[in-house]
Amino acid sequence: MADTNFDLIVIGGGPGGYVAAIRGAQLGGKVAVVEREHLGGICLNWGCIPTKALLRTSEIYHYMQHAGDFGLSAKDVGYDLDAVVKRSRKVAGRLNGGVKHLLKKNKVTVFDGHGRLDGKQGDKRKVHVHKDGKGVADITGQHVILATGARARELPGLESDGELVWTYRHAMVPKAFPKSLLVVGSGAIGIEFASFYRTLGAEVTVVEILPRILPVEDEEISAMAQKALEKQGMKIMTGASVKGLKKAKDSVTATIEAGGKTSEMTVERVISAVGIVGNVEDLGLEGTAIQVDRTHVITDQWLQTGEPNVYAIGDLVGAPWLAHKASHEGVICVEKISGRNDVHPLKTERVAGCTYCHPQVASIGLSETKAKESGRDIKVGRFPFMGNGKAIALGDDQGMIKTVFDAKTGELLGAHMIGAEVTELIQGYAVAMQLETTETDLMHTIFPHPTLSEMMHEAVLDAYGRAIHF
Repeated sequence: MADTNFDLIVIGGGPGGYVAAIRGAQLGGKVAVVEREHLGGICLNWGCIPTKALLRTSEIYHYMQHAGDFGLSAKDVGYDLDAVVKRSRKVAGRLNGGVKHLLKKNKVTVFDGHGRLDGKQGDKRKVHVHKDGKGVADITGQHVILATGARARELPGLESDGELVWTYRHAMVPKAFPKSLLVVGSGAIGIEFASFYRTLGAEVTVVEILPRILPVEDEEISAMAQKALEKQGMKIMTGASVKGLKKAKDSVTATIEAGGKTSEMTVERVISAVGIVGNVEDLGLEGTAIQVDRTHVITDQWLQTGEPNVYAIGDLVGAPWLAHKASHEGVICVEKISGRNDVHPLKTERVAGCTYCHPQVASIGLSETKAKESGRDIKVGRFPFMGNGKAIALGDDQGMIKTVFDAKTGELLGAHMIGAEVTELIQGYAVAMQLETTETDLMHTIFPHPTLSEMMHEAVLDAYGRAIHF
């Protein structure tokens, strides 16, 4: 019979929950995880990982179509959609198994079901686990972490049906490849799917209600991304909204309003990518001191809710909705519970964001506009990919790296990139910000040649009028 008494119970086995559980076990705790669907959560099973597998396929397809640029020949280039999807699901399945192994290795007990708070038992918290309408277990823990994540937001009139109107889940496992596609929303999720389907040949239109795509990014980077995507044949409508959908047998007609004018567009499929909402339902929050702002649980800097010994992490507590942020919050939360004195609250401005379209986009810290709005005097540096030998050799010489510094202190306030492999490069600036390096430290750092990372050095130098190669 499984244990029912624990030091820590984590409700949700996504990138926040399973990491919190493993760290709790490493610190000597007796830990349980309650997961109702897939260990690894949305990120591993239906988000970050399988989408990157799809995007890798589209990237290779793109290069095969341009084989002549590299002195190669490739005839009759095509793809097998079923095989593409199967590979993506296989990648997700492999990592799901990896999470199971890690939890077992760290002696974390896993309960298959939905967990909800169920009052107290002495000084401990009770959690009821149920699945398919039946009780699975009643367990107790000294501390409980809510890590239930989030799901796709559904707007009235744009509700998904899995056939004609898709969320990210449906878009990941298409039964057939759509010849035409409307993507509603131009955040990372929307743009990544738009990029995948466009590269494989679909006619793609993106509708964004805000004035620009990738609205959380630096304005200059957003503009470059839009230009690049439009050059690939993607149609982008900003300052526009979808007012309604009319479904036919195998198509959808969307009514779109932009600039005070209304038009209609008929496509085979629609992807709704208009944000996410926290999974706060059936968690037993009623009767507790836990507060919810719309669909996100409110916590303090240590992830403590209003209810003693109950915490919340990850997408459930709000932006930025990123797996790596959730994992780090899990570690912070557990280490604070354990009484460690070397724990520091999360600083969201030090959390990098990545979008894996073609070209890739990555950023950390303040945009140029936000830095100016903060009242600081700033210095801005830029370096183009066309000035980098490695980028030219790769055949990917379109893009830019941009840095923003505090003019008085030399503090790196933000970094923004667009181009090949920038989702890998951004971590260099993340380390720099974490170590609170100045422009002098970065200028005196030797970057290897030939690498794309040399552009990071040049963008720093440019902020101070010292760029060498441009």
